[in-house]
Amino acid sequence: MGIDVGGTKMLAVAVDRSQPTEILVQHLVSTPVTAEGVISSLIELAQMCGAERQLGIGLAGLVEDGEVLRAAPNLQCMIDVPVRSAVEGALGVPVFIDNDATCALVAEMTYGVAQGSYDTVLVTLGTGIGGGIAIGGSVRRGAHGFAGEPGHMCVDPFGPLCVCGRNGCWERYASGSGVVRLAQQRGLSADRNGQDITGEVLVELARSGDAVALEVWAEFAEWLARGLANLADVLDPELVVIGGGLVSVSDLYLERTRELFVREVLGGRSRRRTHIEPAQSGPSAGAVGAALLH
Repeated sequence: MGIDVGGTKMLAVAVDRSQPTEILVQHLVSTPVTAEGVISSLIELAQMCGAERQLGIGLAGLVEDGEVLRAAPNLQCMIDVPVRSAVEGALGVPVFIDNDATCALVAEMTYGVAQGSYDTVLVTLGTGIGGGIAIGGSVRRGAHGFAGEPGHMCVDPFGPLCVCGRNGCWERYASGSGVVRLAQQRGLSADRNGQDITGEVLVELARSGDAVALEVWAEFAEWLARGLANLADVLDPELVVIGGGLVSVSDLYLERTRELFVREVLGGRSRRRTHIEPAQSGPSAGAVGAALLH
């Protein structure tokens, strides 16, 4: 089984390794605000899903040596907490830990849209933005295991303060929290019933034809394309995979993102072999990929 631990939600799944697309058990809970709460939830979710053989955990942040988070802007309570040893000791089964977006990339390379792709970048759009990189068909984790954090590329040094402590990070514009901020900038702070603006509310408004909400998603697509172009300028992937929670509403931004990407990236239409596709495993990719760790 695998558990994807994000900044606001924890998703646990149990799968059969031979058919990982078929989720046997699934549980979704809110992410606790304390380290003790997260560890307790990990153990409880594992027991609920029947982690009898092994457990994989994807954490939103920089995971060192498959054991400890060293930096986690959206999961700060877990920094320097020995997650692996704590959970392994409680469950008595092998526990494997990696970055959550890297787990999602493993899932997509195993049975998803990235099967057979040698040079792939996966970007997860959730509370923040995570990422995973594969070069020559192999996942790249970097010297410290920290590779794949595009959400904290600076796209505007005079932009809004990010949870990481710097200004103008990409995820302040092109994530779940970012799209809400874009709406608030346009004066959209509540819906017609007085309900506070959330990503879910923005989806409903856009699909009902609300002009301001549609403008927000159009701007979101611009920022997403700009960041993807930066990544492509450096890595020249053949495939860019969009994953995370917002992949389920990709109809609101993906086509515009593809169009703007061609305009933003160096070489534009010369990059004929680069494609941008939604993750095939959807929002569960991180949890399923965690289950496939070994």
